[in-house]
Amino acid sequence: MIVVPVIPSRRDALESTLHSMNLAAGKVDPDNTIIPFAQFSTLHTARLVILQANTGDDIRTYGWQPHHWPVSLALLGDVDGDATEFLAQLAVVAPSGLSMIFRHCEGYSEHQGSLLEFLKAHERRSAATYVNWIGRTVRSVSEDAKLQRSLSDALPDIVESAGRENTRHIRQQLLDHVQHEVHAGRLSLTSDARTPLRYRLLTILHLVGLPVLLLVLSPLLLVLAPFVLWRLRSLETSDPDIDIRPDKRHLSSLSAIEDHDISNQFNVFGDIKPGVFRYALLKVVMVLVDYTARHIYRRGNLGRVRTIHFARWVFLNGNRSMYFASLYDGSLESYMDDFINKVAFGLNLTFSHGVGYPRTRWMIKGGAESEQPFKDTLRRHQLPSQVWYKAHPGLTAIDMARNARIRRGIEVYPTDDKLIRDWLADI
Repeated sequence: MIVVPVIPSRRDALESTLHSMNLAAGKVDPDNTIIPFAQFSTLHTARLVILQANTGDDIRTYGWQPHHWPVSLALLGDVDGDATEFLAQLAVVAPSGLSMIFRHCEGYSEHQGSLLEFLKAHERRSAATYVNWIGRTVRSVSEDAKLQRSLSDALPDIVESAGRENTRHIRQQLLDHVQHEVHAGRLSLTSDARTPLRYRLLTILHLVGLPVLLLVLSPLLLVLAPFVLWRLRSLETSDPDIDIRPDKRHLSSLSAIEDHDISNQFNVFGDIKPGVFRYALLKVVMVLVDYTARHIYRRGNLGRVRTIHFARWVFLNGNRSMYFASLYDGSLESYMDDFINKVAFGLNLTFSHGVGYPRTRWMIKGGAESEQPFKDTLRRHQLPSQVWYKAHPGLTAIDMARNARIRRGIEVYPTDDKLIRDWLADI
């Protein structure tokens, strides 16, 4: 994620440049000449978002003056492999396009170093990230989708000739079809590169390190727990209610770019509730969210929610504000309902520290359970992506999981007829 303040007098020109990357509102040209996203073989999703503090005045209800936040441009990407390597590739493939964009931003024209150095200087690390299926690459998604389509096209004729009940013969005929298509160059089943040793070691260290640290600190945590709970509840009961309906023009700008694909982008930006306690507590929550996303919810299921491809939480503005971005399947209404009905406590844990969020009880209850105030809060804090890209339009996270199962059925021999029937049902 790259974040750079926009020169106020150049904002309109910047928005014009960004809009030129789209075929229509909410529909990017993947081969646009500014950033040709389709040329990056490791890029799952990308977006360019103008971050502005639309709800900055809400903090006045706490007796605080609004934090200054300069309108800024954010460039985000979800990529396979090392982020620095991707930035280097980006700087090589699209130097003129990036210059067209960042010349409207502060500090770019005065920057003396390389474009890559400028990007790295403005990089912002996530406090927590979620990946639907860790290890699933852009290439594997593409290959698996082509495999599924090819098998689906071939299946009816094979079933007709072999007979519906002859499942083992059907599978063998499909395997023969795949071998023929691979030999003809119409399909490829490339093995993914081995995960780098350094990443595997760091993952193990992270997996073990946090529980060990919590165990070492447990005596201190037990002593602090009563104070933390008392302080939390006293703040929750005194939180002001900010129940404001979103502006109709704002809703219109958001809806104009939604539902052009099976997937949608989502951005929210707002202030963290005042005080060191709230920030420290949110910091702890982010560490736990990042841990569970990395080691527990790593295979297509975020607490029974299966529609999210990627998500990230980023502290900005000197840790006084937070930005959240996600890419999800379906409509925004179904996205919010999914969370409210299945993991409302998770929403409360992560978002209840934001100014304007409906009141919670013990950081778990309440909050998102107040459906309409919760939805109004999200919409008021939501920002449209001026440009957003997805490498595999039309594919949901569930589609990708199904296609991966189909590929495994090609590579691993099933042990009984039921497994073969389940595999054929996926096709």
